[in-house]
Amino acid sequence: MFVEGARWCNDSMQEDKQETFPHYECPLYVTPERRGVLATTGHSTNFVMELMIPSDQPQDHWIRRGVAFLLSLAQ
Repeated sequence: MFVEGARWCNDSMQEDKQETFPHYECPLYVTPERRGVLATTGHSTNFVMELMIPSDQPQDHWIRRGVAFLLSLAQ
């Protein structure tokens, strides 16, 4: 899996805490081309699912930067 528009920092993740962290609902796509044929569900055939990514920033912060996870770098 690849991330586009951001970078992953493991230092900020603290697995031993039992707190609920704010999260960003990040889209996961098959390819970097963020489009495809609309399926009957209303989602693109390129769209896989939403990933819940812990973040101390509001969701709009990541949306404005176009952050997404990709399964392939090839078009």
